[in-house]
Amino acid sequence: MRTLYFDCFSGISGDMVIGALIDAGADPVQMEEELKKLNMDEEYNLSWGKVVKNGITSTKFDVILTSKSDQTHEHSHSHEHEHSHGHSHSHEHEHRHGHSHSHGHEHSLGHSHSHGQDHSHEHEHSIGHEHNHCHVPHSHHGSRTYKQIVEAINEANFIESVANMSLAIFKKIGEAEGHIHGLPLEKVHFHEVGAVDSIIDIIGAAILIDQLGIESVQSSAIPTGSGHIHIDHGIYPVPAPATLEILKGVAIASNDIRSELATPTGAAIAAVLAGNFGSLPSMTVESIGYGAGTKTFENHPNVLRVIIGETQ
Repeated sequence: MRTLYFDCFSGISGDMVIGALIDAGADPVQMEEELKKLNMDEEYNLSWGKVVKNGITSTKFDVILTSKSDQTHEHSHSHEHEHSHGHSHSHEHEHRHGHSHSHGHEHSLGHSHSHGQDHSHEHEHSIGHEHNHCHVPHSHHGSRTYKQIVEAINEANFIESVANMSLAIFKKIGEAEGHIHGLPLEKVHFHEVGAVDSIIDIIGAAILIDQLGIESVQSSAIPTGSGHIHIDHGIYPVPAPATLEILKGVAIASNDIRSELATPTGAAIAAVLAGNFGSLPSMTVESIGYGAGTKTFENHPNVLRVIIGETQ
């Protein structure tokens, strides 16, 4: 059986998964073509290339947001959002912080909010950014609802296995966010996790796994890192609540690296796809790939290793 093993000695994130699969021989150009079915390709460009992480040549994959996406606006306006309204409504407080670091899905808690209907009028008297378009499926506001993401995947006409994998991963994240924020799934709003780059990471990973003919997935235990991270609601422990919720039932590995190693996206990909969490299974190895993370650590390479081969 053609098996994919995630060797997560430095954690796992969506971009590391795609980088590792490309490094192992998957075709990123075909993935890029498939992703156009989402009709979001004006919002991003994809890049991939070789980098060396602590002596290991690996592939770094990036989603670069274009001016047609919200991300450029978000960065230039994020502080203005914080000060423009001058209201003390809690939903606004959550909303405006929801994209203060939107392309950093490595830091995401997903921030699900059910205020889609509440804030369009607030923006009309902010500073004229006309950000009152949270209701369109391909919103340029870094916020998509779970329902919008599901509709976009269903309308894209991906092959069934890709659609099912993608929907299952998003559902895993959506349920975790809903549980933490006390919201039903259909009310969950994604900010970082629903932003363009994470949609690409999740669906792109499903496309590449299908392309490689993978029949089963296994994973090592997942190290989450330790310490604290600054997220939208304050200072939180690592693993962040959403990541930990996603990893319920999954073997977590302890380590003393004071950083967030597993992101919600990476954790959900492993939690949904892997049938087993443990040591490398007995297999005839056919290909190996290394996907680079963004951070660089002093004492070990920040890469995700994937091992593909035949298991009995």
